[in-house]
Amino acid sequence: MKSNRRDFLKYAGITGLGVVGGTGLSACNDKDGSKAKEEDGALMHILKASQKDHHQTFNMCGYAAPKMNVVRIGFIGVGNRGGAAVERISRLDGVEIKAICDIRPEQAKKAKDRIQFPGHEATLYHDGAEAWKHVCDRDDIDLIYVCTHWALHTPVAVYAMEHGKHVAVEIPAATTVEDCWRLVETSEKTKKHCMMLENCCYDFFELLTLNMVRQGFFGELIHGEGAYIHDILDSFFDKDARWNLWRLRENAKRNGDLYPTHGIGPVCQAMDINRGDYLDYMVSMSSHDFLLKPLAEEKAKEDSSFKEFINSPFRGNINTSTIRTGKGRTIMLQHDVSSPRPYSRIHLLSGTKATAQKYPLPGKIATSHEGWLEDKEMKLLEEKYTPPIVKKIGELAKKIGGHGGMDFMMDWRLIDCLRNGLPLDMDVYDAASWSVIGPLSEWSVANGSKPIRIPDFTSGKWKENQPLDMSLAEGATTGARV
Repeated sequence: MKSNRRDFLKYAGITGLGVVGGTGLSACNDKDGSKAKEEDGALMHILKASQKDHHQTFNMCGYAAPKMNVVRIGFIGVGNRGGAAVERISRLDGVEIKAICDIRPEQAKKAKDRIQFPGHEATLYHDGAEAWKHVCDRDDIDLIYVCTHWALHTPVAVYAMEHGKHVAVEIPAATTVEDCWRLVETSEKTKKHCMMLENCCYDFFELLTLNMVRQGFFGELIHGEGAYIHDILDSFFDKDARWNLWRLRENAKRNGDLYPTHGIGPVCQAMDINRGDYLDYMVSMSSHDFLLKPLAEEKAKEDSSFKEFINSPFRGNINTSTIRTGKGRTIMLQHDVSSPRPYSRIHLLSGTKATAQKYPLPGKIATSHEGWLEDKEMKLLEEKYTPPIVKKIGELAKKIGGHGGMDFMMDWRLIDCLRNGLPLDMDVYDAASWSVIGPLSEWSVANGSKPIRIPDFTSGKWKENQPLDMSLAEGATTGARV
């Protein structure tokens, strides 16, 4: 016990020195900054990949690809989200849906049937596990829209960019550190956009608070919180819900925050991460699994096909990760998709002048410790700070739908930027920085919640990259039909 206590105090003292110094000394490096060695702990491939040296070949932040009057689209993966995206995007002017691909023929056909207006002569692809490559090989497609299971996100995105296509890829864009680097390097090499489809960045309260941050309402941001708390436990074992039970398989083998981007995306935009600040290091802790394994055992009694999961090292039911930025801000993230808690994304921004929080209650704002502003005061703030994108397309988005309209606003903005030759709101560095939290949290959990540095995918360009432009001063020319 004495030895363990000495080790703990020694470790705590070293970590404390790092925090006081403002750099956050990470356990992943020796004191002299040398790379970690094999004996440093579990999941060493994650740690080593996070230490990769990268020299930027082209800065994709702020990059505006040549404009195109019509965006020709190929959809790959049209299950739950992909099929809905086909329907939404078919309502936009200036697009042509050229291809729809899914390994399940019936899903591809259903997605095509959801097209709302003429002018989309979509060819169906469903012949084999690599049919998606035939879509990417076509010369008459500009954008590949990826909604497959997680393991295919990076392979499809990389292949598509290498074959001259811009990419919009569902979350997370990658599940390994190595794949995050592949996305960055390929986007820089090909000068093709790789935007992660993080729809929560287009939710109404998140956009409102982002604009308020831009206008100085919150003063200096100090802290942010985000989460994905959504009880979808039963659906993991529903064979009709997802192809090959892929999400159950992810939760059966990885222990960490597997779905960080809903929570961290809006917070990173508010903090100008990759555009004036950067994610420095993080720590992560998971609870024990009290629910997944017992349910797997119960299901296996009814259906022998579930026996393969009985001895799986299921992830803990709730994961909590904390991040420190280069400017000394902090971010707290939570992930829980298996316990019976009310849905929450805990969007919280805390500044020197004000605080905002949404979930479990509707969005609220406070300017002191005395409590949240009354509804009348909130209404005045909304009238003053509602951003241009919501004024332009918000009501139409609510009518068309997609998680209350945020999905449609995301799609509209993506297409409008491509058509007008504008930089995208979310670039490949955002996709990598937000997605990499997943594997880094796995490493930290497996190593006693030690800190681990977060790669700077911008190669230091965060110092000069400009903040996200919310003005709609350019573009905003894409129409839509209800």
